[in-house]
Amino acid sequence: MNFRLALYSAALIALLALSAWRPYELATWIMEVAPVFIVLPILWATQRRFPLTPLLYALIFIHALVLMLGGHYSYARVPLGDWLREAFGLARNPYDGVGHFMQGFVPAIAARELLLRRTRLEGGGWLFMIVTAICLAISALYELIEWGAAVALGSGADEFLGTQGDPWDTQKDMALAWIGAMAAQRLLARRHDRQLAALPG
Repeated sequence: MNFRLALYSAALIALLALSAWRPYELATWIMEVAPVFIVLPILWATQRRFPLTPLLYALIFIHALVLMLGGHYSYARVPLGDWLREAFGLARNPYDGVGHFMQGFVPAIAARELLLRRTRLEGGGWLFMIVTAICLAISALYELIEWGAAVALGSGADEFLGTQGDPWDTQKDMALAWIGAMAAQRLLARRHDRQLAALPG
C-alpha cells in the first residue's frame, strides 16, 4: 500500500465531509468538488503500477483543499478571499483566481510527469511548451463546462461561475491558469526531476 496516498486520502475524506457540512449551496458544492471524487479513485486504481512522485501527490492534495474550500463557501464568498480583497484593495473576492491559478499549476506537474515517464520527451523547451499547452487546453475545457452550466442552469449557475459581474472573467481565469502552468515548471522542475529519478524502475 502507498502510505503517502493512504494518509492524503484519509485527510481528504475527513475534510470532504467537513466541507459538505452545510455548504452555501449544495449543487455548487457538488460541481466544485466533483474532480476530487474523480481523481481519488484513479489514484488508488493506479497506485501500484504507476505510483506518482511525492511532489505530485502533495500538489493534488493542496488542489483538492482549494476546491473543497471554494465548494463549501462558493468561490465568491470564501473568507480568505474577502481578507485578500480588503488587504489589497481589490474590487472583488480573488479566491476564484486562486482556484484557476492552481488549475494550471497542479496539472502542469501532472502533465510533465506523464510525458516524461510515458513518452520520449525530455526536459527542455518542447516539454515546457507542450505542458503549458495542455494546461491551457484543460482551462479552456473547464470554461466550456462553465458555459454549459450557465446555459443549462441559467441564474442557478451564478455561484458555480463565480464571475462576480466581471465580463472578462473567462479570459482572466485562463490567463491565471497559464501563469500557474509556467510558474510550476519554473519553480518545481528541478525538484520534480530529482523525485522522478528516485522512482523505482
